[in-house]
Amino acid sequence: MMNMMEINDFRAAIQYDPEIEMFRGEFVGLNGSADFYASNIEGLKKEGEISLKVFLEMCQEEGVEPRKEYSGKFNVRVPSSLHADIASAATAEGKSLNQWVVDTLDQAAHI
Repeated sequence: MMNMMEINDFRAAIQYDPEIEMFRGEFVGLNGSADFYASNIEGLKKEGEISLKVFLEMCQEEGVEPRKEYSGKFNVRVPSSLHADIASAATAEGKSLNQWVVDTLDQAAHI
């Protein structure tokens, strides 16, 4: 199971690692990697803040934009039967295929 945590306006994916009995966080959407570990949520937030601070300082020193930029375009390949089902669902809602996909992805990403 994957969970998200927000630390200082940056999102991190959180997982529990049963082998080391710790939580692991990894910031997403960065131009690099920044992860952190702790045995509880309070510690995870604290370690995340430290990891993020170090990452941001390194970016500033190297003149790198910390956040990855996204074009807003990506290709998705789906089975033809699913394509037909999606097109039908979009039409039923009075939306273009693109708008239906955008709305559905937006809903799924913000649950």
